[in-house]
Amino acid sequence: MKDLLATTLFGLEEVLAGELESMGAESVRIHNRAVSFGGDRDMMYRANYHLRTALRILMPIRSFPSRNENDIYQGIRDIEWEKFMNSSDLIAVDTVLLSKLYRHSGFISQRVKDGIVDRFRDRTGKRPSVDLKDPDVRINIHLTDRQCSVSLDSSGDSLHKRGYRTEPFLAPLNEVLAAGMILLTGWNPGQAFLNPMCGSGTLSIEAGMIAKGIPGGHYRNGFGFQKWKDYDPLRFNSIRRERYLIENKEFTIIASDISAQAIRATQKNLASAGLLGQIQVRKSAFESWNTDLNDGILIMNPPYGERFDESNLFELYKSIGDSLKHRFKGFQAWVLSGNPEALKHLELRPGKKISLFNGPIQCKYQKYDLYEGSRKNVNKSKTQ
Repeated sequence: MKDLLATTLFGLEEVLAGELESMGAESVRIHNRAVSFGGDRDMMYRANYHLRTALRILMPIRSFPSRNENDIYQGIRDIEWEKFMNSSDLIAVDTVLLSKLYRHSGFISQRVKDGIVDRFRDRTGKRPSVDLKDPDVRINIHLTDRQCSVSLDSSGDSLHKRGYRTEPFLAPLNEVLAAGMILLTGWNPGQAFLNPMCGSGTLSIEAGMIAKGIPGGHYRNGFGFQKWKDYDPLRFNSIRRERYLIENKEFTIIASDISAQAIRATQKNLASAGLLGQIQVRKSAFESWNTDLNDGILIMNPPYGERFDESNLFELYKSIGDSLKHRFKGFQAWVLSGNPEALKHLELRPGKKISLFNGPIQCKYQKYDLYEGSRKNVNKSKTQ
């Protein structure tokens, strides 16, 4: 059994841990923006292919004490890299600094590269080359004041790069964030799923993948481990054929946006994901959207203020709150926003608040239960 580490976005650690446990991973432990777990090579393949809320799957290979650049160089050089790669392989090094002793991650990455290259050159007379865009082996360095941890990145490109998005629109949501937002609501495909202000359709596509039982890595061209020395294509093909995720034949997912450009982008991305015609797409302003559905989950990611002056932004949020109260009674609404003042103008009391990051922007992801009457009236009726 290998020790493995799945990285994720802040706020999604428990969701990722739940995904890993449902796949049969052992020794699952939550960390900051990561979840460690145990598993064999099949589990590493499975985690890359099936998980929705992981960014990378790392395989730790060594950790050693380090107090300066020379300690790092020597510790890296002492690793038996020939077990993991050939002298002809292309490498890339990603360094995460959690230390005040070192100022530049690029310099540390250079010293790591030097250690690997010098070991191969001394033993074989040949040396690996660097390719930052398409390496055969990607190495992850996690450096604190006293410890250097070395891992192989089995994912290659970040797992949020699903492969279905061919047409972005403005600032599209990270796919891992979108999947995590859906899973945080507890939505199941037996409920309606509404996504107003859909942008390029990421939330609706991720919901469609969940409903259809499509793994997170289904559309990708490849993974980092497929270039490793011990890659077993027969085992990976077997894992790709696994159908432990539930496929729902019927579901209701509706995406809408007032922008014709956003609707075109959503339709192109749905087509790329093979979901066009299975997810409803409507060109509609949110305040004019009527539905005959009685309940379900509604998720939206309205503007935070980058393209609005403050008064117009607050007016937009008030309009959103009015529409939620009067047009979506019986629904549970979830709103992601990086503007806490704007959220107050929804004039709704949140039942839950979750901190997330949309890129570098700290956001609140808030739940609103939209009762037939006000919360006050519902509570009053319960006491009578």
